[in-house]
Amino acid sequence: MILVAGATGNIGRPLVHRLREAGVGPLRVLTRDPALAGGDAVLGDLARPDSLESALAGVRSLFLPAGLGADADTLAAARDAGVEHAVLVSSVTVLTHPHLGPAAANAATERALRESGLAWTILRPTQFASNALWWAGTIRAGGTVRLPFPAAALPTIHPADIAAVAGAALRDPAHRGHAYALTGPAPVTAREQVETIAAVTGRDVRWEPVPRAAAHGELAAFLGDEAASAVLDVTGGDPNAELAAVRDTVPRLTGRPGRTFREWVEENAAAFR
Repeated sequence: MILVAGATGNIGRPLVHRLREAGVGPLRVLTRDPALAGGDAVLGDLARPDSLESALAGVRSLFLPAGLGADADTLAAARDAGVEHAVLVSSVTVLTHPHLGPAAANAATERALRESGLAWTILRPTQFASNALWWAGTIRAGGTVRLPFPAAALPTIHPADIAAVAGAALRDPAHRGHAYALTGPAPVTAREQVETIAAVTGRDVRWEPVPRAAAHGELAAFLGDEAASAVLDVTGGDPNAELAAVRDTVPRLTGRPGRTFREWVEENAAAFR
């Protein structure tokens, strides 16, 4: 039995689809919404590990995105329920920017998993292509996208590629005991992302550079101060070669090339129209 937490998220949704399509099972997906329970969906809240007892019953492998709840307690509950293996989605910033608060939190969750007694696989993706959805409302309204670091390039990853690696890790015990850094196939700048959205949607999408201080205020309004600072460091304020490096992990583990940012935009163009 596989339990997928975060099943409605950017990674969980394609992961569930992939596992169902491959006939992998039995499969169980975790939800907090009673209206969605039924079939292979079970109720549980990662913020309340005491609510996970029935969801974890009979589970052998767990997919867990970090930061959705009380991670260490969730892992302890999984161990106590007899779960054998967990696939954790962390972040490449554990390697590249360990001094940042969110990276330190992910590192703590990784440590909790390694010390839990469970077999483990850790995925460390770089910036998600789906982060471009932060601009969707502005683009739909015909506004100007404000970019603090328009020329900074990161090997942005399609969430479906993270899901593909997670699916491989859940199915094949050979991936246990491994931590994988995951990237897209090529660096892409913020300016190029905006231009790609314009080209795919046929919209006249304008952008302008914005000072870091102004961008911080805008991001902090919905992310909080520490997370906003971390996002700005990672997206251009504190670059390093390791963060910008393109890894071959996705094609090596999935047998297919990594999806490009343009592919993600083509699949999600409606969000920007």
